Order: sequence, then C-alpha cells, then structure tokens
Amino acid sequence: MQPLHKDTCKGNWGTLLLPIEPDNSIDFSRLSVEIDALIAAAVDGIYSNGTAGEFHTQTETELDQVSQLLAEKCNAANMPFQIGISHSVPVVMLDRIRRTRMLKPSAYQVILPDWVALTDEEARDFLGGISKEAHPVPLVLYNPPHAKRVLSPASYQRLFDAVPALISVKLSDGNLQWYEQMKPLAGRAAIFVPGHHLATGMQHGVAAGAYSNVACINPRAAQRWWQLMQTDITEALRVQNAIQSFFEAYIMPYAQKGFSNPALDKLLAAAGAWAPVGTRLRWPYSWIAEADVQAVRKGAQQHLPGWFLDQNQDHVF
Repeated sequence: MQPLHKDTCKGNWGTLLLPIEPDNSIDFSRLSVEIDALIAAAVDGIYSNGTAGEFHTQTETELDQVSQLLAEKCNAANMPFQIGISHSVPVVMLDRIRRTRMLKPSAYQVILPDWVALTDEEARDFLGGISKEAHPVPLVLYNPPHAKRVLSPASYQRLFDAVPALISVKLSDGNLQWYEQMKPLAGRAAIFVPGHHLATGMQHGVAAGAYSNVACINPRAAQRWWQLMQTDITEALRVQNAIQSFFEAYIMPYAQKGFSNPALDKLLAAAGAWAPVGTRLRWPYSWIAEADVQAVRKGAQQHLPGWFLDQNQDHVF
C-alpha cells in the first residue's frame, strides 16, 4: 500500500477485534473471517492493535501474526491499513516497526509512552525518533481520554510543527470551545473523533473521520453513514442522535458497571452479528456475557430500525 498523508487519511476506519478462545488463545481463523468482512464492507481502512484490539494483552509473536494476516489480506484487496505498535516501552515500539516495515502499512498508530507522562519536548523527541525509524510510513497518534497525559490543542500544534510525519490524531472531542480551538489544526492533520460523535465533528469542520466504535456495530452501515455525512449532514445528525440514544440505553449501563471499552466494543460487534468475534476478552479482563447480546440487538433494532443490521447480511454469527 502507498503511505497515507493528511488528506487521504480520512473516513470510517474499522478496528480489528480479537476472537479469544476459552483457553485464552487468539482464534486466527475467526480473525481472518473478520478481516474479510471488513474488506467486503468497503470501509475506508482497517487498523490493528488499538485498545479494542487488546494490544495491551498480546505477546510480540502474536502482534506479528496479527500484523502479517492483516497486511496479506489488505495488500491483496488494495485496502488501506494501519498497524498499531503501541507499547509502554519506546524501544519496543521501534523494534515493532523494524519487524513490520516490510508489510508496507499505510501508517503506524502509536501512543505516547504512558508509565511516566511526557512533556511536550519529550513527546516531540519521541515522535521524531519513531518517525525516523518508520520513514516513509507516517504516524497516527492515539491519545485517548485514559492516556497518562491528554494533550491540549496547543500541544498538538507544537507536535504538528515539529514532526511532519504525524499526519493524524485519534482523540476524544469536547465542547464547542474545544472545536473552535481545534479548527485551525484541521488543515494541519487529520483529526479523528469518536465514532458516535462523527457527524458533530463533520458539522464543525474539524473531523476527518473516525477510528470507529460505530463500525464495531456494523461496518457496512457505518460506511453508509459516513457517506451520508457528505451529502446530508442534517440527516446524518439525526442518525447520530439515534446511535447515541441506543448507546445511552443499552451500552452505558455496562460502562457504569465497570466494563472496559474493549468489552463494550465486542458487545457491539456481537449485537451487530457481522463477524464471529464473540464477547470474550483476554485474561485478566472481564467481558459481557453472550447471554446479554440478544437484548442489546433488539435495542439496536428499536433505536435504529432499518439501519443497524446489514440488509446484505444473509447470516448471523
């Protein structure tokens, strides 16, 4: 694949979710089916080893296997893909680049080292070193709300100035003031907001896309929603309201019980039934029981009639 740049890094990106067996192993045959389903959904791109991909539970051998499988399928299908190389140890991230650069990813997704929070200067030096190792493949910075340090718009500005290879950031959005502060940066890099806020991000002229939890529900439907935003933002916002209403009624109660974001994303995928992922997380993390899936699916059909389940889907996993 050709490396992305800030103007081509956009749209609805689907995440890999690890199918976990009762013995705690990764089921690579089910993962293969999942990648095929994402490619068939014609999402704008696929990425591996994010939080929902449970990068924090993988061995180095497993990360290499996941990356290899994703690269083989995406390169054959001409599908853009990003390899997540995030780790608390910076030198491990450098080594992950060295091991995967021959796979020709469209970008690498990284976090800031997170045991001791970095200053702006340290973040600049870290990303500069990573970009040198990754060249010519660009970088996407993943800076979620639970990061040790959540960067401000001013910090992003300094990083964009110092590290040209940093073409995109994945972050949580904020209020109207936050959008006003981020708007000048939208021309400097591709700003990716949470999937269930994507229409708002588009409305404010800031969001280039989402590494999408909505694609976890149904990647094909999420792709149609992204396309709708290009032609009818008012209708897209109406769909977003319905998505958020569904989340509030059926997903947030699990978050309030303490389930993690990967558990919530796997619940969404199980309810959407577009790939055989399952709800199980890897030890030591708790997952939501498969017995809960049917009620969540019914709730989705209620809040998003005619949209939630893929009309082209001829089976349910």
